[in-house]
Amino acid sequence: MIPVTKPYLPSREKLDKYIDGIYEREWLTNNGPLVQELTKRLEEYLGVENLLLVSNGTLALQIAYRALGVSTTNREEKPEAITTPFSFVATASSLKWEGVEPVFADIDPGTWCLDPKNIEKAITPETKAIVPVHVFGNACEVEAIDEIAKKHNFKVIYDAAHAFGVNYKGESLLRHGDAATLSFHATKLFHSIEGGAIVFKRKEDLETAKKMMSFGITGPDAIEELGINAKMNEFQAAMGLCVLDEIEENLKARATVWHLYERELSQSLQLQVKPEEQDYNYAYFPVVFESEERAVKIAENLKENGVLARRYFYPSLDAVEYLGAGKPEPISKDIASRILCLPIYNKLSEVEQHNIINVIKGELK
Repeated sequence: MIPVTKPYLPSREKLDKYIDGIYEREWLTNNGPLVQELTKRLEEYLGVENLLLVSNGTLALQIAYRALGVSTTNREEKPEAITTPFSFVATASSLKWEGVEPVFADIDPGTWCLDPKNIEKAITPETKAIVPVHVFGNACEVEAIDEIAKKHNFKVIYDAAHAFGVNYKGESLLRHGDAATLSFHATKLFHSIEGGAIVFKRKEDLETAKKMMSFGITGPDAIEELGINAKMNEFQAAMGLCVLDEIEENLKARATVWHLYERELSQSLQLQVKPEEQDYNYAYFPVVFESEERAVKIAENLKENGVLARRYFYPSLDAVEYLGAGKPEPISKDIASRILCLPIYNKLSEVEQHNIINVIKGELK
C-alpha cells in the first residue's frame, strides 16, 4: 500500500554516532547539548531568532498562548481567538484546551488560508488573538493580518506546522506574528520523530516560555509560575540533527514528485493558489475535485489500487461539536468536502506516481 506520506529516515550510521554520544554523556533531557545544537542550527537554517524547541507541535501552540497572555488561569475570563476552520484539529482544540474559545472565520477560496476580510466581522469584546494557519505551507496574507492585529492590539500566533523552511519576500515566513509554531511530527518535511518549536518575535516572550515549558522551575530551589513539561529530549534532537543534515536532498526529491503531479493534473483539477514571492517546501500535494462525490469515489478507487489519499482537512472544524460548532463557514466546508492530498514523499517512484495519476485521470474522463 502506498501511504499518503512516509517518515524520512536519515543515515543510520550518523544517528548511531549521536546516540553513542548520548550514552557517553548520560544526559537524556533538560536542555541537553544536542537540543542546544539543534536550536542553534535551526535558527541559522530558518533565518530566525528566539526559537524554542518543545516536545510536540500541539504544546508549541499551548505554550505560545500562555506566554503571550492569550490563555489565562482566571476562570472568570472568557477569552476568544479568531482562527480558521480549515486546519488540523489541534489548531482549534489547543485553544479550547487552554480555555480560549475558537471563533471561526472563513478562508480564501484560492489560497485556503484565513481570509483577512472575514477577521474583522468575527471580532468581539472578548477577542484577544488571531491564530491563522499557513495551510499546506502556503503563506497567509501576513501584512493584512498583522495590520488588523496592530489596530486592535491583538496577539498573532501563526500555526506554521506546514511551513518549515518557507520564505516569503526574501525572509522566513516564521518572522511574522508575535509567534509562529512548528510541528516536527514524523510525517512532516522536517521531523524529530515527535517534536515542535516556537519562534517568538520578542526575546522576553521566549524567556517566559522557557520557564513555562519546564514546570515553572527557574533554579534548584525556585518555582516561579505555573508550568508544564514540554521539553524536547536528546533522542528527538539527535533525529532532528540527522534529518536537518539531509534536508536539501529530501527537498529535491519531494520537488520532483510535486512538479510531476502539477504537470499532469493542473489542467483538470483545482490546485492551491500560491502567493507571489514565496518559496515552496513541497510538503503536500492537495487537489480539489468538482464535487464531494467525485473526491470520495477517487479516494476509493485509489485505495482499491493500493494507494491511500487523505481528505485533509475534513471535516471543516466549524462542524465539530465540541469546538462550539455555530455559524457554518461555507468556503471552508466546500473545500474540505472536495479535497484530497495525494501521496508525496522522497522515495515515491515515478512508476508509482504515474499509476496514481492514471487512476485519477481514468476517473475524470
